[in-house]
Amino acid sequence: MTHTLISMISIFVGLFGAHFLAFIKKEYSMGFTGNTLVGIFGGILLIKSFGRLGFDPVSILASGEINFLLLGINFLVSFLGGVLGLFFAKRITNKMRK
Repeated sequence: MTHTLISMISIFVGLFGAHFLAFIKKEYSMGFTGNTLVGIFGGILLIKSFGRLGFDPVSILASGEINFLLLGINFLVSFLGGVLGLFFAKRITNKMRK
């Protein structure tokens, strides 16, 4: 696996996180396109913010092999980024409508 592939999979995991929240809680859905955009940007934002703690793609492949614990943490943080991104985006849009 390369650094780029790990980053791309991480972005898709964030996208999946936003769609998962929209599937579970219908009131947080912003439509397919909205969920996709917020999931991508939310996942990237959280990974870039907290990735410096040691679960970025460079750290995952630092030993020459895949560190699956760090890879799992990376995917979990990306998933949470998508979920939190959609949650906060929906709250902001609801407040702006009032």
